[in-house]
Amino acid sequence: MNRTNDYAQPIGPELPEWTPRPRPGSVTLHGHYCRLQPLDAETHASDLYEAYATASDGRDWTYLFVGPFDDFEQYRAYVRSAAQSSDPLHYAVIDQASGKALGTLALMRIEPAHGVIEVGSVTFSPALKQSPLSTEAQYLLMAYAFDELGYRRYEWKCDDLNAPSRRAAQRLGFVYEGTFRQAVVYKGRSRDTAWYSIIDSQWPAVRAALQAWLAPDNFDAQGRQRKALSSFRAGCADS
Repeated sequence: MNRTNDYAQPIGPELPEWTPRPRPGSVTLHGHYCRLQPLDAETHASDLYEAYATASDGRDWTYLFVGPFDDFEQYRAYVRSAAQSSDPLHYAVIDQASGKALGTLALMRIEPAHGVIEVGSVTFSPALKQSPLSTEAQYLLMAYAFDELGYRRYEWKCDDLNAPSRRAAQRLGFVYEGTFRQAVVYKGRSRDTAWYSIIDSQWPAVRAALQAWLAPDNFDAQGRQRKALSSFRAGCADS
């Protein structure tokens, strides 16, 4: 039931215990398959450039604000600049098995007063895509935002035409909220931006599904999943 104020106007739920949340920091987050480390050009740029170079063409950069890069020096200069930023705050995704950096992602549009934070700048190499590592990287950052920092809302935004990004958001448990028309100009073109979110009341079910999917016994000897994440999400929703 909606509350009303002294003027009989409906108002939102009261948050008597709310305090601004801490800003995310340069922490290392450890998982079973990967770990996230603060992005560092001298440590990660070479591995990342090599990992991205295995792609057959430059299509992975189409919907990003940067890239593709002409050579390693150009890419390293970008990483040096990105590593100095506190918003977006970039992390490298490190394969636990090889110790190699295979991609990056960032926390951005950080609003501690409101408890709102966004994941973005997701740049995964072919070796990282559609692997337990890529899902775990997303999970580690979500858990950091919700469980450690106490944020209320975790956002995902992408070009409305970026079908792979939209599928990824929905697979991970984000809820589509609508499309902001002509919201951004980038790379000389207009972008309609699709908005997705997970809020704190939804996080326990999303977390349980991700943890169940990421469990080692959900993968066979060849690393193939036994059950899809969607089936775990359905089970958590029903419980």
